[in-house]
Amino acid sequence: MHNDNLEKAKMMLNATDNTCVLCNEEVVLTDKRRGVRPLLDLLENNTDVSEFSAADKVVGKAAAFLYCLLGIKHLYARVISKPAYAVLKDSGINIEYSQMVPAIQNRTKDGYCPMERAVWNLTSAQEALTAIKLTLQQLN
Repeated sequence: MHNDNLEKAKMMLNATDNTCVLCNEEVVLTDKRRGVRPLLDLLENNTDVSEFSAADKVVGKAAAFLYCLLGIKHLYARVISKPAYAVLKDSGINIEYSQMVPAIQNRTKDGYCPMERAVWNLTSAQEALTAIKLTLQQLN
């Protein structure tokens, strides 16, 4: 299925230094911050993006759970982890990606991303949300 919003989001992700782009017709939301913070802010502000398509540089399992909670229907990930792909697929989200990896690495590339670790064994998006917020507090 061809999705103009997804194509637009992908194009904007690739043409800019944004880390995530959400598109719905004329409305475009962008963010340059790394990690799950942009998605968490959308959730915490009750921003309705359920009709949007998203393009993201890196989608790990934590981000995947957040996209599920946000109600996104179409997502492109430049890099996606296998667990993230499974979460999105199980939620009926249409996914495209450029590269699939076993797990998202941390920024120093010497272990797993703390968010990926925090939700690794979780299956519920609500449990994941709690674990993500707790991990962010610990990292700050």
